[in-house]
Amino acid sequence: MSGHNKWSTIKHKKGAADAKRGKVFTKIIKEISVAAKLGGGDPSGNPRLRTAIDKAKAENMPKDNVDRAIKKGTGGMEGVTYEEIIYEGYGPGGVAVLVDVLTDNRNRSVSDVRSIFTKCNGNMGEAGCVAWLFDKKGLIVFPKSVGFDRLFEAALEVGADDVVDEDEQIEVLTAPSAFMEVRDALEKAGFKYESAESTMIPQTMVKLEGKNAENMLKLMDRLEDNDDVQNVYANFDISEEEMEKLM
Repeated sequence: MSGHNKWSTIKHKKGAADAKRGKVFTKIIKEISVAAKLGGGDPSGNPRLRTAIDKAKAENMPKDNVDRAIKKGTGGMEGVTYEEIIYEGYGPGGVAVLVDVLTDNRNRSVSDVRSIFTKCNGNMGEAGCVAWLFDKKGLIVFPKSVGFDRLFEAALEVGADDVVDEDEQIEVLTAPSAFMEVRDALEKAGFKYESAESTMIPQTMVKLEGKNAENMLKLMDRLEDNDDVQNVYANFDISEEEMEKLM
């Protein structure tokens, strides 16, 4: 199982996704507003906004919520100014962690994130300390039912970097600049994706077990539970057997 999707799979197994739907909506609305403010309210000419809207649809967010978020962004966000920050640090066992934040209060965010790291046996680092261990990529996830061979051929033909056959899904990886073009071309060719996003792919993985694995899951959970945190990326690997013990 790929490390970048490990946390997503774990969240579903823990049943955490539905329990935190309200927070998910809040984070998506913030992303839509920022995307609309920076690139305009027309998703056809604003890839970041279009990706955020697609994520909202995947979470069954009401259209009215999406429209209000766009208007809030294009209308100046009613005096609220969000700052985009990436915090870097180390989790238990030396796991590299990137924390993607959108905040209207930098001091609050850095204090909260540092506290979460400390309480989960990790520590924040300086800017650039772990970012070099990740590559920015477009990630498009498909169900196994689409057929690997067909998807592989079609994806490479339209400019994908790689197609990976995972245990429970098929992943198409692209350069950031080709992400929307590849996604749209595959969709037009009849391949229905389950999710599509820009993400950070770890170059190497750190295997965890026991207390380190337990603390790492707590770290991820608490970071994602923070209202200012949009995304968390980490290069940990926890075996299925270890997950069964922890759950």
